Amino acid sequence: MCPGWTWILSSSPATRSYRPYGTSKEIFYDTSRELLVAGPAGTGKSRAIWEKIHAVCTKYQNLRVLALRRTRASLTDSGMVTFEDQVLPEGHEAIANGILRENRHSYRYANGSEIVLGGLDKPDKVMSAEYDIVYIQEAVEVSKDAWEKCGTRLRNRKLRYQQLIADCNPDVPTHWLKLRCDVGTTKMYQSRHEENPILFDQETGLITEFGRDYLAGLDALTGPRYHRLRKGLWVTAEGAIYDEFDKNVHVIPPFDVPDEWPRLWVVDFGFKNPFVWQVWAFDPLGRMYLIAEFYHTGCLTEDVAARMREYLKVSPRPFDLVCDHDAEDRATLERHSGIKKTSGAKKAVSTGIQAVKERLRIAADGKPRMFVFDGCLMHPPDPVLVKAFKPTSTAQEFEGYVWDPHAKAERGDVPLKLNDHGMDAARYGAMATAIPKRKLKVY
Repeated sequence: MCPGWTWILSSSPATRSYRPYGTSKEIFYDTSRELLVAGPAGTGKSRAIWEKIHAVCTKYQNLRVLALRRTRASLTDSGMVTFEDQVLPEGHEAIANGILRENRHSYRYANGSEIVLGGLDKPDKVMSAEYDIVYIQEAVEVSKDAWEKCGTRLRNRKLRYQQLIADCNPDVPTHWLKLRCDVGTTKMYQSRHEENPILFDQETGLITEFGRDYLAGLDALTGPRYHRLRKGLWVTAEGAIYDEFDKNVHVIPPFDVPDEWPRLWVVDFGFKNPFVWQVWAFDPLGRMYLIAEFYHTGCLTEDVAARMREYLKVSPRPFDLVCDHDAEDRATLERHSGIKKTSGAKKAVSTGIQAVKERLRIAADGKPRMFVFDGCLMHPPDPVLVKAFKPTSTAQEFEGYVWDPHAKAERGDVPLKLNDHGMDAARYGAMATAIPKRKLKVY
C-alpha cells in the first residue's frame, strides 16, 4: 500500500473515498514488474487499478503513467468514465480544465505527475515516451508484441518500482497472456464477486439488492460468456463453429481503404434483436474486410436506411446490398437508403458456414481471407446489449457461435440460435462473394 493513503468505505463525489477488499487490496502492495488482475465481470478490477494509479500520482511527484486499451475510443468509453466518475474527487485539478473526455490527452496533477491516455490503434502517439506505470485495460484484446513493447517503456524511474499492470475478463485457456502467467512471467490475481462491496456486504457476507440484480444478469448468460463473465474461468467454447477465428489475427487495426476497393453491404434485420448492417471492402486479392458496422437494438429499418443515405456521402456505393428475405423491410431500404435495388441473401446455413470458415483459414501467403477492423462500430456500443452482457458487435460473436448440442440427433449439425445476428450477416456476405467476379463491379 502507498504510505499515507487512507481507505474509507463511505464516499461522496467530493471525496471519492475508497476501501478495497481481497484482491483489490493486495494489488496496492504488489510491486511485481508485470501484474494481471483477471476475473469475471463486475468484480471491481478496473476501479482498483485506477485507485492505485491515483494514489501513487497523488503521493509522488513527476510520475508518468500510460493508460491504454486496444483502441483509444474504447478507453474513452470505459476506463476514462470509471476514473472520472468513480475515482477522481469532484473538481480535481486533473479534470478542472473542462476538456471533453474524447479530446483529453492526459490527466495532469498539481505535483507534476501525469496519466497519459492512448490506444494501441495509434501507438506512435504514446509509445515513444518513458513511464513508471503502464496500465492496459482488457489486456486479452492486445497482442503479445504490443504487451512486450509496453514493457520497454518502463524506465522513467520516478517510482521505486516500475510496473506493467493490466486487467481482463478471462478468454481461451491457450491465450498468450494466460500462458505468460502460467510460467510466472506475469503475476496473476483472480478477482471475485464476493470481494466487491457493491455486490456483497463485507461485514455480513450477504449479497446486496444491487448484487442480486447484477448477478442475475450474469446467471442468464450461456456458453463461454457465462463461464468467463460469471465464473471467471478461462474456457474454450464447446462445439465452436469457427475454431479458425483468432481475434489477434482476424481483428486488425483500421487503415485507409482505397475508394476503388469494391464495397458490399449486408443487412440482417432486427428490432428487439440487433439490426446489423455490415460494410465489407475487398482488396485486389479478394480478401474481405469488415470496415464499418451498425449493430443496435430498437432501430426502425427506415431510420437505418436514412443513416445509409448519409454514409453514401462519404463512402463509395456498394456493388450490392444483400439482405434477409423480409420483403417489407427490403422495400423500405430501397425507398430510403439511396440503394434502389437489394438482393436476397443466400441462406443455406451449412454452405454459408463453410464459406466463412474457408475465408478465416490462413492461406498460403500466411493471411486469412476475412478480416474485421478493430473498433469499426459506427456508434457507441448499444447500452441495452452492454447491460445484458451480450455481444455488441460481429467480432464479439465469433467465439460464442457454437453448434446446438440438442439438435444433432434430429437435424444434424446446426448452429445454436443465440447471439448470431452478425454471424448470419457474415454468412450472407461470404456467400454473396462466391459469385462470378464480373459481378464484383461497382455500379
